[in-house]
Amino acid sequence: MSTPKQYWIYHERQDALLCGQHALNNLLQANEFSPASLAEIASQLDQMELAYMSQNNEGGINSKDYLKRVAEGSGNVDESGNFSIEVLRSALLARHSLELPNIRQKGILDKREITEIEGFICNRSSHWFAIRKINGRFWNLNSTNERPELISHFKLAAEMEALQNQGYSVFCVVDSLPPPCTNEAMMDQGLYWWKESDLLQGEINGDIGYLFAVMYVLSSRELSLTPLGKSNAMTRSDDPWKDVGSGRRLDGKPKNNGGHRALHELSEEEQLQAAIQASIMDCSSDNDARPSSLDRFQQEIVSMDIGDEPASGGARVQIRLPDGKRLIRKFSGEDPVKVIYAFVAQSSEEAKGGRSFGLKAKFPPQDLYPLIESSISSCGLSGEAINVSWT
Repeated sequence: MSTPKQYWIYHERQDALLCGQHALNNLLQANEFSPASLAEIASQLDQMELAYMSQNNEGGINSKDYLKRVAEGSGNVDESGNFSIEVLRSALLARHSLELPNIRQKGILDKREITEIEGFICNRSSHWFAIRKINGRFWNLNSTNERPELISHFKLAAEMEALQNQGYSVFCVVDSLPPPCTNEAMMDQGLYWWKESDLLQGEINGDIGYLFAVMYVLSSRELSLTPLGKSNAMTRSDDPWKDVGSGRRLDGKPKNNGGHRALHELSEEEQLQAAIQASIMDCSSDNDARPSSLDRFQQEIVSMDIGDEPASGGARVQIRLPDGKRLIRKFSGEDPVKVIYAFVAQSSEEAKGGRSFGLKAKFPPQDLYPLIESSISSCGLSGEAINVSWT
């Protein structure tokens, strides 16, 4: 008689504000991404955004907006390790060719049940956490929880709806996630492992005193059992999180002025790199696509009625203005993209005064102007971060 396959569940615990990293690793069931690797992706995205901003017709890399954006520092990671959705998406796409759309995006739930989706990443404000299907069961792998928590198939849809009603954006990986751990040889990555059968036994008994968190000790390759309720944290001399809170940035550079660097503090190499990136990006096709009636469009959206935010549901978007200010607003998914333009125009004194602007979203950045008559939901903008730039 063959022995039933044993499953192990990987569950990183909260460290500073590195929950974005924890959510990714818990989703993938392996310690795949470090703060440094995600910070590198954030830096690349920052360079792309700067290159896009450098294409404006009011001074390029010497424009006021460009210099201010450089001085503000990263828009995709802060010094505590809180990464943007674009960083998480880029990481999954580059490492595993996996998309991370918002669950409200058109087509995601049109032809499948929510229980057919393999994994989810949920976000509200600066907190991220993962929910992952393992061995046919869904587990809440929130890094602030002491252990993985089982979610029944029956309750999954209600849980997701409740999270969204609480203001969470829910993103998903439909399929093709890396397989979960089924043997000790697969436990070379990471420190925090739980035996699924123990977790399930605890669910049945309701007695968490007999649960054990299994920690794999890389140096000795020995398994040790730690009763739940005691700390299962493990440290290493090469722990990539060891500098968090020590006064150093994720990239190893010292903090200064709250993490904002003035232009004169950039090295010649950094300034040269920004200039090179700016020069290789050709945005002329975007500008050529804009009609000569842009002024009339600007007048229209400044006075356009955008309506009230939906009481429930809707498409939630985050908007980053050129001055770095961030706005969050919910729209009806059936609203045209033009309504987002109107909201931005009516939220900026410069736009109200007639200054024209452009909107870009997704990765790589996509100009939204050709989509102004399309619905927000059909464009998959729910949960997206939209960047505003002056034109």
